[in-house]
Amino acid sequence: MTQVVTLSAPNAQDRVALAEIELCAELMIAAADALEDRLSPDRIDEVLNVGTEAAEPAPTIPRQARHRG
Repeated sequence: MTQVVTLSAPNAQDRVALAEIELCAELMIAAADALEDRLSPDRIDEVLNVGTEAAEPAPTIPRQARHRG
């Protein structure tokens, strides 16, 4: 018998982790395509869309609620 696993909607931590993985992947692709040994800070900023006005606002990372006890 085969078991089926139902995945729930991703929580905030899952979305943050997936966003970080995507950014790392973009950097790895850029590094693999680069002719030089290292990516320059300007190229890293370009790959990560830092310092440019994007067509849509960058997503914000939700903060975890602080536990009081």
